[in-house]
Amino acid sequence: MQPAISVEHLEKRYGDLVAVADVSFEVAEGEIFGILGPNGAGKTTIVECLQGLRAADGGKMSVLGLDPQREAEHLRRRIGSQLQESALPERIKVWEALDLFSSISAGGRDWLEVMIEWGLAEKRSTPFGELSGGQQQRLFVALALVNDPELVFLDEMTTGLDPSARRVAWDLIRLIRDRGTTVVLVTHFMDEAETLCDRVAIIDDKRVIDLDTPERLILRHGAGVRVSFTTALDDVEWLRTIRGVSAVERRGPAVTVHGSGPVVTLVAAGLVERGEVPDDLRVEQPTLEDIFLMLTTGEE
Repeated sequence: MQPAISVEHLEKRYGDLVAVADVSFEVAEGEIFGILGPNGAGKTTIVECLQGLRAADGGKMSVLGLDPQREAEHLRRRIGSQLQESALPERIKVWEALDLFSSISAGGRDWLEVMIEWGLAEKRSTPFGELSGGQQQRLFVALALVNDPELVFLDEMTTGLDPSARRVAWDLIRLIRDRGTTVVLVTHFMDEAETLCDRVAIIDDKRVIDLDTPERLILRHGAGVRVSFTTALDDVEWLRTIRGVSAVERRGPAVTVHGSGPVVTLVAAGLVERGEVPDDLRVEQPTLEDIFLMLTTGEE
């Protein structure tokens, strides 16, 4: 099956400034693909090149089987885009913007349905300039989806949304994917990427430094898990004999077990065998954010 996106050795320069040095990856049809990286890593430049908004200086790209540089007009009929830097006329109303974008996207979805999905029905007659930052962001995403695209680019989609609105947006993105749309998500929110993305590319120093599922990235780079609890047991040396345990720390009644693999299950089972069922047992595992920081800054 042909990938939705194929990028080989993409380069982009602005004079002496290298914005993208050497980037290669593929995005499968129907997946949510995340592009992560610190500020200035080249994320937005990459997605703008993929949409034909910027001309690459080197490499090859294919998006839905089209060349974004030579076939940009045809490509834009089949994709949706919510850019990091977007704007609308201050006086245009929500319904007017949706109606306008719908009218130039024949065969798209009913804009009323999209407006309701993205929580904008109560603001349908509100001018763009009077919307809150979060409401403007929701409108931009709705506009990116009104043409029912095969592929949608979402650049910092949930910036400005409160936690509740972010969770609603996540559910809607899953719904979009379930309808068959491929999603490319650029985000600074690691919890968002870990929750939504099938795979992520981590960009640093203008290059892809790693690419995998969030789960495999965590497993490959993570430092294992920590199991913490308090206990009245005098002897906890038996914990060191458990498979996967690398260290045991004790400070008074507080115990922390470091390890990997099935260590959580085995520690809990060992405690139950000894009549201990701690109410405060908790597990700390590395997250995608931990891995991202380790790969891009060296922090552990």
